[in-house]
Formats: sequence, C-alpha cells, structure tokens
Amino acid sequence: MKLLSIAIPCYNSEGYMAKCIESLLVGGEEVEILIVDDGSTKDRTAEIADRYAAKYPSIIKAIHKENGGHGSAVNTGIDNATGLYFKVVDSDDWVKKDAYQKILAKLREFSGETEPLDMLVSNFVYDKVGAKRKKVMQYRKILPLEQVFSWDDCHHFTKGHYILMHSVIFRTQLLKDCGIRLPEHTFYVDNLYVFEPLPYVNRMYYLDVNFYRYYIGREDQSVNEAVMISRVDQQVRVNKIMIDYMAEHGAEIEDNKRLYQYMRNYLEIIMAVSSIMLIRSGTDENLAKKVELWEYLKKKDRKLYAKLKNAILGVFLHLPGKPGRKFCVWFYHVCQKIFKFN
Repeated sequence: MKLLSIAIPCYNSEGYMAKCIESLLVGGEEVEILIVDDGSTKDRTAEIADRYAAKYPSIIKAIHKENGGHGSAVNTGIDNATGLYFKVVDSDDWVKKDAYQKILAKLREFSGETEPLDMLVSNFVYDKVGAKRKKVMQYRKILPLEQVFSWDDCHHFTKGHYILMHSVIFRTQLLKDCGIRLPEHTFYVDNLYVFEPLPYVNRMYYLDVNFYRYYIGREDQSVNEAVMISRVDQQVRVNKIMIDYMAEHGAEIEDNKRLYQYMRNYLEIIMAVSSIMLIRSGTDENLAKKVELWEYLKKKDRKLYAKLKNAILGVFLHLPGKPGRKFCVWFYHVCQKIFKFN
C-alpha cells in the first residue's frame, strides 16, 4: 500500500500542470499521484498526463473521464486512491520539497501505529501574482503543536483562520467511510470537502511547515471576484448543501462543542461570502436570492439562523438599504486586504 495518494484535478491545464507534478514526484515510491483529466479538450492535458504516467508507471496513474467539474475529479481521485492518506493538489499549485519530506516522514511514523491518524494539518502560502510578500496561513495559536489532539484540545478559531483544502490531509478510508460525494459541474466544492468529513475526525496532528503553495491571481480563476459573481449560483448551491448538512447532523455534532462551534463559524463565513457576492452583483434578482438564502437557513434550522443572523457578520449583512449594502462591500474589501484572499 502507498503511504499517500495525491489527486491532481486537471482541466485544460497544460500551461502549469508540469510544475505541480514535478514538485510531487519528490515523494518517490511512497506516493501515488493520480492525474485526473476531467475531459480536457482544448489543450494537451491528456497527452501530458499519459506521458508522465508512462515515464513513472509505479508512481503516476493517468485517469481520463468525461467533464464533471472539480468536485467530480476529486470524487474520482478518492475512488481510485490506494494510499493510506489522501491529498488534493490543484494543477496550478505546487508543494515545497523540504516540507513535503517532513510531511511524509510524519505520515510514515503514524502509519505504524495501531490507532490511525484521521487528519494532518499543515500551513499553506497564498502565492499571489505580483505580491511582494506572500501571506502564510498557519495555525500555531489554534492547534496544539507536535502532539496528537482532538477537537477538545483546539483553541478558538479566529475569523479568517480555517482548515482549507490546501492545509489538510485526510485518512483515505475516513473519506470513503463518511460517504462524501462532491456535486458535479459546481465550483467552490472545496468548502464541502473540508466540512462534511470533520465529524468523523477524532485524531489530528498539526505540522508547522509551509507545505502547500496556493497560486492565486489569474483572471480566469474561480476565486477571482468577477468570476465568483458570474458563478454566484454555484456558490449558493454549495452554501445550501452546507446548511442541509448542519440541519441534518447538527444535533449529533452539538455534543462536541468545539467541533460544532468551528463548523457553525465556517458556515457563517460561507453565508457572508455568498451574501456579499449576491449584493456585489447589483441585480434585483440576486438581492432577492440573498433574502431567499437566509430564509432557506431559517426554514432548515431556526436556532442556527438566529445565531448567525445576530452574529457580527450577520448584522452587517442585514444592514438596510443601499447604504447598508455599500458598507457590506466596503467591509468585504477591508477583509480582502487583511486576509489576502482572492
């Protein structure tokens, strides 16, 4: 069995996928690299995937499928993974060699234990185009260092500090056991990937290394603000799935106070992002969708709705009239500058 399976969702990625793959090959034979070609038709993505698979047959597997979107490619990666642990690395991102070796050494150490590790967290770097200083997302003040811990051992997650796809490695069987299936033809499903498996996570470890380099700044990226506004319906769809999950599992999660607090706060952030994008679009139709989204939450879980609406972000998002909407957009841009996202 391989130690770590790494899925690389690729869609028309010929311009940057080689850098990603080369950075992962450093892991050698302990690693399984699954290049998932998600129906690429406009470039040489499929050809590049096959060439790497032929050159490194014991490490790389090229998987070709009909186009289904990022979530579908991640699902395919999970389905084909044979490694003990599982990681997603997007085709325009890459990893740092020294941190990578430390990650593998730590996973190797846990692989010999009777009780498995469920989730390993590491730092990632916002590698933004044109930025002189790269923002590092680290968890030193939130997660215990150099020890196995549970949710009860975590400190309070501050706004802007969340466990994202770039920072997490899951135990493969945990992902299969929790039954996660990301929706097809939908962007922003990474929010579900780092949300739905969490109630199944008991044993965690934080390795304080800057492992993942998250490339942002391309105009066509899904996190580009203009692109997010154009795809706001997909953002809302993911948001509603998260609401559904909390409504269905909230009662059983509530006993684990720190986990429930974390998931509630993460949903609050996603509600804020969805609301701001709907406001930012400036159309009456999308303003109505913002109201409908909050009504959807209210219908699904009145207690959670009251909690989020009366939180600081919820109050900002419900300021009345055009001045209130302008303030929301201003606040969003302030957060952009502070937290350096998109």
